[in-house]
Amino acid sequence: MSYNERFSQILDYLKKNNSASVEELAEMLYVSVATVRRDLTELQKRGQIKRSHGGAVLMEGADEVSFFIRQVKNAREKQAAADVALRHMPEFQTVFIDNSSTCLSLSERIDLAHKTVVTNGLNVAMRISRHDNVNLIMPGGEVRFNTTAVHGSMTANCLSSFRFDLCVVSCAAVDKDGSYEFSVESMEIKRTALAHSKKKVLVFDSTKVDTTAICKTAALDEYDYIFTDADWRALRSLGPENAKRIVNE
Repeated sequence: MSYNERFSQILDYLKKNNSASVEELAEMLYVSVATVRRDLTELQKRGQIKRSHGGAVLMEGADEVSFFIRQVKNAREKQAAADVALRHMPEFQTVFIDNSSTCLSLSERIDLAHKTVVTNGLNVAMRISRHDNVNLIMPGGEVRFNTTAVHGSMTANCLSSFRFDLCVVSCAAVDKDGSYEFSVESMEIKRTALAHSKKKVLVFDSTKVDTTAICKTAALDEYDYIFTDADWRALRSLGPENAKRIVNE
């Protein structure tokens, strides 16, 4: 098990139990107490947990999970969702791509030659910058280690100056009422980009269906295209009207 996978499991455990001892986590992960202590030290550096006597507690705001963890967690499902989107992506010349790990997977393979791409994701920008035939733009804003993205009112104000042919976003959670984010900052960026785009695309993997996040970005009927790897059984929970519009193959 990689350290990012352990970090993800530790955070999931703390979200359910609020706190945990080093011994509990070692037993849960099947690793040594020394390994858990090293993991907790790193998670504390990232601002996601607070070390307590003999264990750890979850920091407020830690739901905005580190990009490095999201990139590893459910990687196969994210890849599958991106595969579906690639097969059905509409034509565009200008596009906003969010900082999600799902959209990173998509941006690595989509044809962006001679197109303008705006993204708030540092990792997405780094991957796209390898191609010299793409006009790549990053808005200004606050950079946070956990998300490797630019956020904040400066970023939203900058995005409001653009007009996109296409906006491609993922989400932290999705249910019959819409797509959601863990943080107000992520919600604000995506809402702004969606509001300034002709066509709106939502891409999510199957693990996001009927999960919980606090900040609603948009109702599902606000998206022009919705792509996922989730099967039809899972999609039924999103309601019959929504399920009919979602492409999953």
